[in-house]
Amino acid sequence: MTGALFATLLTLRATLSSPPPASVRPLSPDEQAAMVGTTWREGCPVPLSDLRLVSVPHLDPQGRTLAGRLVVHQDHARAVATVFERLHAIGFVVPSVRPAWEFGGDDDAMMRANNTSAFNCRPIAGTSTWSEHAWGHALDLNPLWNPYLHGGKIDPPEGAPFVERDPARLGTITADGPVVALFREIGWRWGGLWSRAKDYQHFSATGR
Repeated sequence: MTGALFATLLTLRATLSSPPPASVRPLSPDEQAAMVGTTWREGCPVPLSDLRLVSVPHLDPQGRTLAGRLVVHQDHARAVATVFERLHAIGFVVPSVRPAWEFGGDDDAMMRANNTSAFNCRPIAGTSTWSEHAWGHALDLNPLWNPYLHGGKIDPPEGAPFVERDPARLGTITADGPVVALFREIGWRWGGLWSRAKDYQHFSATGR
């Protein structure tokens, strides 16, 4: 870790308030209603009853502790909650954590907004195969700052300035950094280690 990065982390951690603990609960009727037709529909590979709303603390670029929300499969909910608690504890910046239904399930809009999200019943782009997000087995972390590189494209295009993996830049995920290590501890793998494409924002339980 560079001296500048260490000093930045110390400054950020000094501003932390006592964070609310992460929590896991079933989706409320209102939350389920918000998802139907946007991030979930008949034919999706998991029922709404298998999903959980995970509330997590996260640190914004101004050093404020905010409360975020993710939807993940019940099998992974507690482990994901623990990862976000630990990301907060080390001062890793995550500007926005809002469920995909607040963006109408629009993945491009969420990437441009640098919003971290998990469940979204959609296929892999350009295919008819369900994405791991459609199972609640994956999440995209700081997608603007950690873009997806594939076939000569950068998604989101606004992420072009962040293609280089600079560990000193806030919210950046690197192969030897703490974020990949924390997800590895719960058995999740990072898309930044893929061979044909590099999905720097993507973590999943299956590695896909």
